[in-house]
Amino acid sequence: MTTPTIVTSEVAASAHDTRFAHWLLDAARDSGLLAGDAPALDPGAAIVDLWRATARAAGVPQARLAAAVAATRHLPLADLATIQARAVALIPEKLARARHLIGLRESDHEIVVAAADPLDIEGEHLVGFVTGRRPVLEVAPPDAIQELIDAHYAPDRAIERLLGSVGSSLASAVHVEAEAGPEQVAPRDAESAPIMRLTSLILRDAVHARASDIHVEPEREGGRVRFRVDGMLQPYTRLSLPILNRVVSRIKILGKMDIADRLRPQDGRARIRVDDRSIDLRLSTVPTRESEKAVIRLLDPRNARRLEDLSLESPEVEPLRRLLGHRDGIVLVTGPTGSGKTTLLYAALREMPAGELNVMTVEDPVEYELPGLTQIQVEPKRDVTFANALRSILRQDPDVIFIGEIRDAETAAIAVQASLTGHLVLASLHTNDAVGAVGRLADLGVERGEIASTLRGATAQRLVRRICPRCAQRIGDNPTPLEQRLALRYGVAPVVRAIGCAACSHTGYFGRIPLLEVLGASPALESVILAGGPASQLQAAAIAAGMRPLRDAAAARVRAGETTLEEIDRELGESDDPVPVPEPPAHVLVVDDDPASRVLAGAVLRRQGMRVSEAADGVEALDFIESGPAVSLVVLDLSMPRLDGLAVLRRLRGRVATSLVPVVVLTGSADAAMEVESMDAGADDYVRKPLEPGRFVARVRAALRRAEH
Repeated sequence: MTTPTIVTSEVAASAHDTRFAHWLLDAARDSGLLAGDAPALDPGAAIVDLWRATARAAGVPQARLAAAVAATRHLPLADLATIQARAVALIPEKLARARHLIGLRESDHEIVVAAADPLDIEGEHLVGFVTGRRPVLEVAPPDAIQELIDAHYAPDRAIERLLGSVGSSLASAVHVEAEAGPEQVAPRDAESAPIMRLTSLILRDAVHARASDIHVEPEREGGRVRFRVDGMLQPYTRLSLPILNRVVSRIKILGKMDIADRLRPQDGRARIRVDDRSIDLRLSTVPTRESEKAVIRLLDPRNARRLEDLSLESPEVEPLRRLLGHRDGIVLVTGPTGSGKTTLLYAALREMPAGELNVMTVEDPVEYELPGLTQIQVEPKRDVTFANALRSILRQDPDVIFIGEIRDAETAAIAVQASLTGHLVLASLHTNDAVGAVGRLADLGVERGEIASTLRGATAQRLVRRICPRCAQRIGDNPTPLEQRLALRYGVAPVVRAIGCAACSHTGYFGRIPLLEVLGASPALESVILAGGPASQLQAAAIAAGMRPLRDAAAARVRAGETTLEEIDRELGESDDPVPVPEPPAHVLVVDDDPASRVLAGAVLRRQGMRVSEAADGVEALDFIESGPAVSLVVLDLSMPRLDGLAVLRRLRGRVATSLVPVVVLTGSADAAMEVESMDAGADDYVRKPLEPGRFVARVRAALRRAEH
């Protein structure tokens, strides 16, 4: 690569040497970016060096120089966010790197190409020759093109750059534990070191974030990774489509799935060790239009707890234990997906005296392995279905039978038959409330007489988020209009309000607590079941027999200050007039060692309805972000003690979780080179002090909008 030669315009003019003229300088002059004595460039230098030298001389980021080139050459400015994998694949990597260009979009007759040198006629002809389409050029800076080339042609390079600040310790942070079964030979691309490190990073961060699930989701031209924490999906990072596809392949290898088959759904399982904790993974992939989506369920065996560990309230614990004391009949646990049914059933199984009883289970999947139980995994490929397994279990002299889920009429019929012949059957069922179990069994073909004689009881459960104890705010006599409205709806005054802090990732909640209603059989309830009474009569009979409805259990949790009215309305809201849940405001972190500037920037953003946190220097900012807050954007000063803004910016861009968080630099420095260096380091915008509120807000909002697309 030739180093660009820069000389003063006076020397060039006096020597009458036209070899220093260049179209990049012309574009910068014509657009007003360069004035007066401008430097000149050696046209024989590499195009990358020419762009960098011109941008440095003009004191502007390459993006502004690209806009100037596009305007003076009457070409469109490339929108790199529109890149399509099909267009990239049409141009060989060698040609793309040699000519500093990349395909963006394609049709039957044309291909739109982002190019750093719009005068490269030979490169344009080569693109037309290899693609068989007419090239349409758009202007983009070479550094941005290089990042896209690495991401799409050589994802390992892009991942290595992304993981550069993670450190070598990550290699030993996640260990895959061997399970019985033959090992499969892993394809090279899915087991490259960068992909393995990136997948390990995602798994480790998910465990640290207390996630129950990881979603790896492809989108039109890229993809995202999200964690489900306390029942809510939270964004983690975005990935280019080639990197995402490799991560999904690595996940499939962990689960001993067929990575060559991308057209059918697949399931797998694995076990890893993170921080001396053994974590079971349940893996699932489904094909999408052009890729695959993967979901990983994270199961910690330590979560298989007893009833006293589930934060149940005393009005439900004793009725539940009475149900488990039966030695025949059916006990059902109901609720929607993700409501904690399986956790409650496992806790119930641990209440059983395993040494005295033969307890057998049929599950899909077996989520936790419990000692003293015989657990059967449903495997339809081997003809091990719920119904077939139950028939076999009945010949194994069981005392207690646990059915993961009653899904069909055949399983329901066998469960009833087992309960009629002296077995206690525990099972889960998808209904909204406890009395709904009666109607659901009837829908599955069970006679009402059999329901009345075998149903010992049913529970319904929901999980609501527990208020964060570190940041909860006492309400007192100053409720908001929304809190007043919800108080009327649920008949209880709120005690605490969710605020948000670093400990709870600024959600205001940490962990979850159960809401439970326990229906016990009674003569009045049996009479309503036999008479085919509606759900309202069943509910009245159950309440008369002592059942506390879910809404009353929820009100008790609010009264105790354990959760909020907004949270129970989100989980239980069944009104025809639901309370709208507003979109959470953007959360901006303002980092500046100057208190006056920090307070002013925060006040301006708060007036726009944004949530603002503050940090007095770079170290404090990184500590704040490392603790897990959901930051939408960072406003970053450059000159700070302990750790300057450029170092903070590079660390943010080096972390997967923050690599795409927009950063707006706010500085009092008039050094144009500093602006160029900031933009090259990954800043999204650059605003000079003194702060102009209107311009500042417009830049922040524009950066937030770009981050959404």
